[in-house]
Formats: sequence, structure tokens, C-alpha cells
Amino acid sequence: MSLKVYAYKGCGTCKKATQWLRQYGIPYEEVPIRETPPGPAELKRMLKAVDGDVRKLFNSSGSDYKAMNLRARVPSMSKENALKLLAENGNLVKRPFVIGPEVCLIGFNEALWNATLR
Repeated sequence: MSLKVYAYKGCGTCKKATQWLRQYGIPYEEVPIRETPPGPAELKRMLKAVDGDVRKLFNSSGSDYKAMNLRARVPSMSKENALKLLAENGNLVKRPFVIGPEVCLIGFNEALWNATLR
């Protein structure tokens, strides 16, 4: 399985996720999410995995999200505009953002990761 893990090195949740992957010997490629956000195709795949709820793709606890008042703006934003915004600003993307040939995971939920990846 070839996983791409978009993560931020200062994120505790990302550290837990990559530590979990190493613990179970699951190979992955780590991509710095701030410098290289997921592309439009990856974001569309993840959007489908979260049943089309674009709000689930946003890092709602991040300072950029708050500074841009996205809590008020995202609900009325078109999915196309929301995905464009996420593709342009990795700080806005919920992390870790994990994508592979048959895997789409966002955030770290150990039980879900066990069920999906092991």
C-alpha cells in the first residue's frame, strides 16, 4: 500500500499518526502540508470519502481558519471555491491528511486507522 501522509511537523496529532504508522510497519511518504497542500484531485477524493461535507476538510482549530472567519463563510461557499482555498493554503487543511490507492483518512482516529490500515 502506498500512502501519502500530508502532515505538519509541529502537529502533535500528526506525530502520533506517523508514529503509529511506523509502529505497525506501514510504509508512507510524508509530505509537508503547509508547503505542499493536497491537490484538487486529492481533495475531491477526500471530499467524497467524507460524504461531501466540505467542512470536514478544514482545520477549524487553526489560526488561519479563525483569522479568515471561515466558520461563517464555509457553509455558504461553493464546494469548488472551498477546494480551491484548501489547495492554495495547507494551513487550512485538517491533518493528518492521508491518501492512498484505496484509502482516504483525515485526522487521526486510532480505531478507524486500525480497521482501515491493518
